[in-house]
Amino acid sequence: MSSFQVTGGKKLKGEIIPQGAKNEALQIISAVLLTPEKITITNIPDIVDVNLQIELLQELGVKVNRISRDTCTFQADAVNVDHLGSEEFRQKSGKLRGSVMLAGPLLGRFKKAYIPKPGGDKIGRRRLDTHIIGFQKLGARFHFDETRHYFELTTSGLKGVNLLLDEPSVTGTANILMASVMAEGTTTIYNAACEPYLQQLCKMLIRMGAKITGVGSNLLTIEGVKELKGTDHRMLPDMIEVGSFIGLAAMTQSEITIKDAGIEHLGVIPEKFAQLGIKMEFRGDDIYIPSQEKYEIQTFLDGSVLTIYDHPWPGFTPDLLSIVLVVATQAEGSVLIHQKMFESRLFFVDKIMEMSAQIILCDPHRATVIGLGRKHPLRGITMSSPDIRAGVALLIAALSAEGKSTIQNIEQIDRGYQNIDKRLQALGAEIVRID
Repeated sequence: MSSFQVTGGKKLKGEIIPQGAKNEALQIISAVLLTPEKITITNIPDIVDVNLQIELLQELGVKVNRISRDTCTFQADAVNVDHLGSEEFRQKSGKLRGSVMLAGPLLGRFKKAYIPKPGGDKIGRRRLDTHIIGFQKLGARFHFDETRHYFELTTSGLKGVNLLLDEPSVTGTANILMASVMAEGTTTIYNAACEPYLQQLCKMLIRMGAKITGVGSNLLTIEGVKELKGTDHRMLPDMIEVGSFIGLAAMTQSEITIKDAGIEHLGVIPEKFAQLGIKMEFRGDDIYIPSQEKYEIQTFLDGSVLTIYDHPWPGFTPDLLSIVLVVATQAEGSVLIHQKMFESRLFFVDKIMEMSAQIILCDPHRATVIGLGRKHPLRGITMSSPDIRAGVALLIAALSAEGKSTIQNIEQIDRGYQNIDKRLQALGAEIVRID
């Protein structure tokens, strides 16, 4: 098991470029299964989860040419559908929650799919009901193998239907969307997710020949087509990395420029960090964060304590609440962090409290952070990364803390952040990877 040894208290300086969006990549890469023609994808993040998804496609018979670490061509003209039922596929796909995204395109084009018990982060229940119910309404049958923890999905042909999703699930919307683009007739998806990554998937499918209207709204209408063609696609910058770097700059009192940040796709992310008192300037598509000795948390207009909570797009993404919580520990003022979507995502807070942060964990979903404006700097400790986002929050805390910290189980961080240690070293951070 690898770890990071971090010497904190260093001010960083320089420019950093966010990687391609992880959450978009898992959808886009799955969509290559919808056509036998060649698809070229650029700005692919070179991270564990995405590379594992690409390996799964290769083992299914998809021809993959990795032109560079961030550019691949895919051609799914000889897919071995029988491999889906193999123990090898079950074991490997079970390591990655993103493998569920293969089901929609496989059902849509090959009329057969398998979904393993989800892997990935241990951040609470992440049910598959939205996916399965959507597939069923489109005409798929499913059987759950209780011995192997496997969903088997089959269909004689999907047919368009009106769908009302019980939750605006991003992966659920994407999966159902990919299944329906070649279904017979018209499908409507109401209460659909509308995140930028979902919009990117829609735009890619439209370039491939799909007929989709309502892109960017919570009502998608899909008129099924008989076949799709190849295309080129470029990933957006990862908004979670952008938010992480904004928080890092504030915590470490650093002067950092985030290059090519994709500002138009960030939604309320800059606004939420501004509510913590963090100053930033938009320079074209770059975000400049000046060095700040202190930053003060805003209150609501009536003087009550600020609350920051997650919400489906265009609300604030749950993936950045861990970062916001850590950044607030060194601000002046108090904030209530309300994690609505996942009941286990705040379970890393005990480590931040051990570093001397003033936090009241109210329940599994809420934590009150009392910022003392650096009067009591965080101190370095040994800790373990429970999931991708909490892992980076702990890394940011360690970089701002006095003394040395050790972060174990950094495989979780590597799943979502590309060469994060080397990229931060280029800004002046003292991080050593111990294998």
